[in-house]
Amino acid sequence: MKYKLTISFDGTNYHGWQKQKNALSVQEIIEQKLEILLGKKTETIGCGRTDTGVHANKFVLHFETSLPLKNTFLYNLNSLLPEDIALLKYSRVNNNFNSRFSAKKREYRYFIHFSKDPFMINKSTYLKNKPDINIMNHACGELIKYTNFESFNKKGSDNKTTICKIYNAKWVTKKSQYIFIIVADRFLRNMVRAIVGTMLDVGFSKISLEQFKKIIESKNRKNSSTSAPAKGLYLWNIKY
Repeated sequence: MKYKLTISFDGTNYHGWQKQKNALSVQEIIEQKLEILLGKKTETIGCGRTDTGVHANKFVLHFETSLPLKNTFLYNLNSLLPEDIALLKYSRVNNNFNSRFSAKKREYRYFIHFSKDPFMINKSTYLKNKPDINIMNHACGELIKYTNFESFNKKGSDNKTTICKIYNAKWVTKKSQYIFIIVADRFLRNMVRAIVGTMLDVGFSKISLEQFKKIIESKNRKNSSTSAPAKGLYLWNIKY
């Protein structure tokens, strides 16, 4: 039997979702607790990778087990998980379901705040000055015209293709924050943070809108800007 789990996590204390040999990951914690509950080693497959320090509002994974889950599974797993990881819901799915390859759309959000706030440490990126949100939204309009995002792909990544379909990209304001929202069929490693870092340079007039377009067209990561800090980024939603 195959089960789909939707979790959320604060990524501050983890080196991303993916298991690693010498660093603590969310996947490692999940599999440890599943082994306790199910009485056997259980491997999970996640909807994608996240960088160290990146958070998830909704992250989907699946695993297989020979026994049906009890009605108390949600409560029991949450009781075992640390406070920074939560199981939101779970359901049985058909054998064709794959948390990674069955996903149709993924949404990321990046949060920036401009007033010093100790409660936003590791949850949002603090900037002393506000960039021009209007010109950054013009950059969003240009961004969605393209499909090859090699310029925002982490060097050394093992992607088979750098082609992505972006359905929506925009900057919005909420109280004292700027939020970048982007929806696509897939994302490259470090892609969103590289886009945000480059758009901020547009917003602060370090590069022009025309230069922004040339960066995309160059298909060269060296030409784009420094990636925005991981702490402001959230995997927000997955659509199947």
